[in-house]
Amino acid sequence: MTIDGWAERVEAALLAALLDLPAAEGEPVTLTDRLSSRLSPMNGSGLIERPVTWVALAGFMGTGKSRIGWELSRALALHFVDTDKLITRVVGKSIPEVFAQEGESYFRACEAEVVRRVTRLDHAVVSLGGGTFIHEANRRTLLERGPVVVLWASPETVYQRTRHSDRPLLQSADPLSRIRTLMDEREEHYRQGTIHVHSDGRPAEEIVEEVTQRLWDWADADAALGAEAAPEHGRLGERAAD
Repeated sequence: MTIDGWAERVEAALLAALLDLPAAEGEPVTLTDRLSSRLSPMNGSGLIERPVTWVALAGFMGTGKSRIGWELSRALALHFVDTDKLITRVVGKSIPEVFAQEGESYFRACEAEVVRRVTRLDHAVVSLGGGTFIHEANRRTLLERGPVVVLWASPETVYQRTRHSDRPLLQSADPLSRIRTLMDEREEHYRQGTIHVHSDGRPAEEIVEEVTQRLWDWADADAALGAEAAPEHGRLGERAAD
């Protein structure tokens, strides 16, 4: 499968993922037209106040992005999107199969297209692949859209969580050493995230509670900066009441 035609296929798969429908072939799907009235899980059911209506989770593999992202989406009543799962849905292959059969450059091109699409969403928590945020174009696009929460864990914790997986980047005689090397190489990029939270030895609900509080702090600071820049208009920042 080539990258040509990916825009329409990603739109269709993303729509299907958000609405929990089978991915459909044929007529192109436009998220703006089809989802504008359905993206808020609270649509028509009352009001809910949140610190943000869009947030992404980044970090190394095994730090808990998918689990925490799902739990955070439930806590904030937002949709959940996992970019790796979205790619597999579009390509029809697992991530290891994409790496083995198409190569990493193909996967990264797919990943960049998915980033462009998910940053157009609202009312979403987005879990990113471990390598997504280290690429400058992706990082810039994501940070311009909203806050990026980076999850951290020790190399030992990551190894314990991933040692039985078939992740392509860990196919090594010494996976723990490989994890340490990759984490060191990526740290400077991850440090550019908006909020940083450690997940070692902590229950998911505790991490979600901290992330939520940190998002409220970020939204308050962002609103204060906006009010200072345009005091005559005021600003609500990223807070949303549906």
